[in-house]
Amino acid sequence: MEVSVHTLNAFTKGSEGGNPAGVVLKSDFLTEEKMQMIAKKIGFSETAFIQTSQHADYKIRYFTQTNEVNLCGHATIASFHLLLSKKMIKEATYTIETGAGILKVHIANSKIYLSQTLPKYFDIIDKEEIVRSLHIHSNDLDKQLPIQIVSTGLRDIIIPIKKKSILNTIHPDFNLIKQISKKYNVDGYHLFTLDSNDALTAHCRNFAPIHNINEESATGTSTGALTCYLHKHNKLPITTKPFVFEQGFAMGTPSEIVSTLKINKQNEIDMIEVGGMATYVNVKHMTI
Repeated sequence: MEVSVHTLNAFTKGSEGGNPAGVVLKSDFLTEEKMQMIAKKIGFSETAFIQTSQHADYKIRYFTQTNEVNLCGHATIASFHLLLSKKMIKEATYTIETGAGILKVHIANSKIYLSQTLPKYFDIIDKEEIVRSLHIHSNDLDKQLPIQIVSTGLRDIIIPIKKKSILNTIHPDFNLIKQISKKYNVDGYHLFTLDSNDALTAHCRNFAPIHNINEESATGTSTGALTCYLHKHNKLPITTKPFVFEQGFAMGTPSEIVSTLKINKQNEIDMIEVGGMATYVNVKHMTI
């Protein structure tokens, strides 16, 4: 059996960088075992399998090289860029069935936005085990903000770093991060610093060794969680403009992710969207 796996880079900054994802169209005929096999062979952090749905416009299943995950932001952006480029859809709003629930995807001006589930705020984590796993000192943290588990679909430990220069030179202990991720039942660490220029909200790095992803160049779900975290802790300006995040610079793959919030009169989040652009790379034909 031959399967076509399309390769795209999502959350590109211009035509550069981004996070590679595999996308398989019309994948209803594939078993879970076959999907996992394809994801392992293609070797990206995530591969998306687009299927029909009785509850939404599409169903998408997401696989890392080792296991299925409920949601993946960059693989969703890649999937809809592929559908759009093949003229299977047009710029509009669609729904997708995912392991994280029914979510909306909005396409406008060549940018693709994924809605995420409303934020859930969990434990504030003691800094000692975190700094040990990152090989940094406690005074390298931004002490105005907590280390906290937040989810908009996937649970991440959000970690504030004081300076961009510190963030970009961190060399973590991935085995220890994996142990801590298991302990707190999270998908990984999302590090950020507010030490940036006025046009940029934050610089970020993401570590998810529990999914065999030591570092990821662009992470949409974590960006959603971070945006909500920053709102909760009063670190975002009141604006209708998108918030802009950069990631992947420490890996040499600069990526740009944007997010938007809809806030109600009680200052609560009614909607969170994360979006960006993608570029098509190639297609690989695999025999399974």
